[in-house]
Amino acid sequence: MKKPMLFFALLLVLASCVSGEPKPIQLNTDACDFCKMTISNGQYGAELITQKGRYYKFDDVACMIHFAKSNTVVPYKAFFVSDYLMANTLIPAEKSFFLQGGTINSPMHGNAIAFTSEKEAKDYQSKYKAALLTWKELYSSY
Repeated sequence: MKKPMLFFALLLVLASCVSGEPKPIQLNTDACDFCKMTISNGQYGAELITQKGRYYKFDDVACMIHFAKSNTVVPYKAFFVSDYLMANTLIPAEKSFFLQGGTINSPMHGNAIAFTSEKEAKDYQSKYKAALLTWKELYSSY
């Protein structure tokens, strides 16, 4: 009787460790796991979670993509990016809309920003003279 309860409790603990939800980036404290710079601007941060539940934080979406492409041994569970309009609020990369290029100037010169909605991205597209991309297109561009 005790073994099934212990097994169930262990499963609950393991499931809670790999929730798939992003952890907040501690600005001016956390360092980028790719370039090692301190993350200081909440409009450009990014985070990825591995299938084993390990979190990696980045100061630029380009750093996250370069890290993911250079570290093919680790299977990834989820990618998150900061919403440009709600600094340091992480949103799923696959559901985001991106602007890249133009006059955007991000910390590590990835020059890409993310928005929750396509309308918001289009509102800023002419201001920055940037290209509107999906996550898949942005990921392929680096």
